[in-house]
Amino acid sequence: MDRSLLDLLVCPATHQPLHRLDARQREAVNAAIARNEVLRGDGRFQTELLSDALATRDGRSVYRIDDGIPVLLEDERLQTAGIDGLAAR
Repeated sequence: MDRSLLDLLVCPATHQPLHRLDARQREAVNAAIARNEVLRGDGRFQTELLSDALATRDGRSVYRIDDGIPVLLEDERLQTAGIDGLAAR
């Protein structure tokens, strides 16, 4: 994803800037998904692991990236407040 595009993207719910998850952060989210601990914005549990994703500055929400396209829908937002280390550095 182009850096200039990433600089323009914000969370549709909180309007916080978004940053791309690094490998360690993505592993932490995927481990929580595997333990069935990650709820989506629509109230369902996330079951598919992430290959790429964006997180809000505070790390409380994550949006997946599918085929290079960020899915910035509130119903698709992953609620990740319980996962440490996702906030922007």
